[in-house]
Amino acid sequence: ADADAFKILLEMKLKKRQKRPALPSTVTELDTEDGSKVYVVGTAHFSDSSKKDVVKTIQEVQPDVVVVELCQYRVSMLKMDEKTLLKEAKEINLEKLQQAIKQNGVMSGLMQMLLLKVSAHITEQLGMAPGGEFREAFKEASKVPFCKFHLGDRPIPVTFKRAIAALSFWQKVKLAWGLCFLSDPISKDDVEKCKQKDLLEQMMAEMIGEFPDLHRTIVSERDIYLTYMLKQAAKQIELPRASENEPRKYIPSVVVGVVGMGHVPGIEKNWNSDLKIQEIMSVPPPSTSSKIFKFVLKATVFGLLGYGCYRIGHRTVQFVLSMPATQSYLQRLTEVPQQ
Repeated sequence: ADADAFKILLEMKLKKRQKRPALPSTVTELDTEDGSKVYVVGTAHFSDSSKKDVVKTIQEVQPDVVVVELCQYRVSMLKMDEKTLLKEAKEINLEKLQQAIKQNGVMSGLMQMLLLKVSAHITEQLGMAPGGEFREAFKEASKVPFCKFHLGDRPIPVTFKRAIAALSFWQKVKLAWGLCFLSDPISKDDVEKCKQKDLLEQMMAEMIGEFPDLHRTIVSERDIYLTYMLKQAAKQIELPRASENEPRKYIPSVVVGVVGMGHVPGIEKNWNSDLKIQEIMSVPPPSTSSKIFKFVLKATVFGLLGYGCYRIGHRTVQFVLSMPATQSYLQRLTEVPQQ
């Protein structure tokens, strides 16, 4: 009975699945060796039209799996409403900094907070919370029968730690300086331009010229990881059997991937390669420059705290000594030895 019910629902799903889907221009179609299809939706992370592209693609192809460019550390944004996310994105406080440092280490935590500052700047400029396309993908996937939802991105602590380890001391300073003083106005037209592959590739080329190692860890390595996860999701589906004696039957699967447009060229490039992700999942030991920076940072913080305590203590002592009651008590103490 369960097998019959599954077949009926599956037939309904396949009937809704368009043989020649009308897909947005931001979708790249990829095939696997066993006939499965993967539709990669390239998005801009602060774009209303990207949300529509994701919804339309899922409705047209009725996928078996939806994979999004998120990891378990950012999955909370899927269930939070737009208003709460907008508020969260704008608020960068000491508690968030402590949590980031505890989770990722000093250097990676500081870099994460700087990138959050950039995100908050864009959020404030556009009045739109990040990750809208992922939330739409999550909602639409739940409407499709037998559709699984996968997180396809590398864990963010690994990415940050590898990125920090790849930069020299002066590159870290230069990057941090640039992120700290980012104040250029951003419009919705600027965001939409990020969906144009040629323009995006030009922007990527400029970034590679200045920080090639950062591009490798944040973009190129994640291209490999996302490709690997999409290929894992695109395995053939086994149909239910009425009995154990019935032979196993498999059908090709349909997958929708929702990723930033900047990752699409890398996914296409790596699609037919034999991918191994063990190397890009390892975290290298901290470099000498990282240890020096960490020591200097700690020394600075403790030095400022010590100086602050000294100043507060010095002023407190002066205030207490200036009080009439204190002066009277001290005068009595000096008279006791004389007597």
